[in-house]
Amino acid sequence: MITIKKDQVGSIPVLNLSLEEAANEKLPAVFFIHGFTSAKEHNLHYAYYLAEKGYRVLMPDTLLHGEREEGLDETRLSVKFWEIVMTTIEELGMLKIHYTQSGLIDEERLGLAGTSMGGIVTLGALTNFPWIKTAVSLMGCPSYTALANAQINGLKKKGYTLPYSNEELNSLMDMLEKYDLSKHPEVLEGKALFFWHGKQDTVVPYQPAYDFYETLLEEGQPKLRDLQFMSDDLGGHKVSRDGVLKSVQWISENL
Repeated sequence: MITIKKDQVGSIPVLNLSLEEAANEKLPAVFFIHGFTSAKEHNLHYAYYLAEKGYRVLMPDTLLHGEREEGLDETRLSVKFWEIVMTTIEELGMLKIHYTQSGLIDEERLGLAGTSMGGIVTLGALTNFPWIKTAVSLMGCPSYTALANAQINGLKKKGYTLPYSNEELNSLMDMLEKYDLSKHPEVLEGKALFFWHGKQDTVVPYQPAYDFYETLLEEGQPKLRDLQFMSDDLGGHKVSRDGVLKSVQWISENL
């Protein structure tokens, strides 16, 4: 039987899933990050499959989402997108420390996965945390600065006035560059990385993730333990059942 516990780590609500008989044991663990305008509960099917295989799955609500939402509409939330992403990366470090000190996770066997915004968080977190051994990006993008520029241009085209000066935007780009995995591929040495992306995705574009994957196959790039990219020719911005099952199976083989 799977047990679901509701934890509160500082200001962060977390769902903590595991096999009932192992609920208080030190387990290999996967942190799973939800997408933009979503919430931790919306990815429980991934957590169920992973918990069945013996992992502890830890699912936080990100800033301004789920139990932490503040009633912002999607446009106002979009302006805070990168603040949410960078805050989530920072909070992952706090969660790792908390659950390690609680004796509930094996810090030698930790993975990270996420959908959409959560996939973007996953790829950025790899630049910051050597303890991530295995990572799964579902509809994510490693190219932070390029994606941010595209988002800013999209908001401007819609006539939205950004509440930032040019100086503030330049400062944001400098911060994002530190988390831009496409600019720091060397951090992937010895890690395992899996991508799933639909080719018809109109929310997070397919091509940047696939182009990055292809560069990792080139000579002179970091050597990963395992690297896979699963494309869905007809897929949009929703992971197929095959993608869900394959990503879970891949984690179980690499963590």
